[in-house]
Amino acid sequence: MTTIQQEIEKAIEVLKSGGLIIYPTDTLWGIGCDATNPDAVEKIYKIKKSDNKKSMLILVRDIQNVARHTTDVPQIAWDLMELTEKPLTLILPKAVGVAANLIPEEKSIGIRVPKHEFCEQLLRKFNRPIVSTSVNITGEPAAVRFEDISSSLKDQVELVVDKRFEGKPTFAASSIISIDTSSAIKIIRE
Repeated sequence: MTTIQQEIEKAIEVLKSGGLIIYPTDTLWGIGCDATNPDAVEKIYKIKKSDNKKSMLILVRDIQNVARHTTDVPQIAWDLMELTEKPLTLILPKAVGVAANLIPEEKSIGIRVPKHEFCEQLLRKFNRPIVSTSVNITGEPAAVRFEDISSSLKDQVELVVDKRFEGKPTFAASSIISIDTSSAIKIIRE
């Protein structure tokens, strides 16, 4: 039986080679890749049949790593990350350190620090941001549970993480809050 460490090593190997994974997060199952690899990012757009740069976010291992991917983190963002009890994606200005084709015209980036054993270990060992987007074709319902993931999507990625590492996700998408350079807050999704 595969251990969590073995599964993480397989995922890292796939990510480093520019491949895609379907993996569990603290919210829903996601499709992911190395967020610094533009070719891998492009593969996700093709699988989802979308080029909507606002539909993908990055996961980072801890709040200190948020500053690696935006040049302007307003103080309110730090406060929200420290205080939140549920999964929160922040859309922050001035994205850096990720593939250019992941950044929308307004140069923002969605960032989340997951509280999930598999993700935490994967992000710590990979030491790069990982793309996270719902497992679905754009416009179709997202795969909430492992059982919801279509076999056609599974067939288009290099690794589908074992269901045993699903943990205890919320089975709901994260809250999304956008913060601009003037610290103005806009709630996108509660």
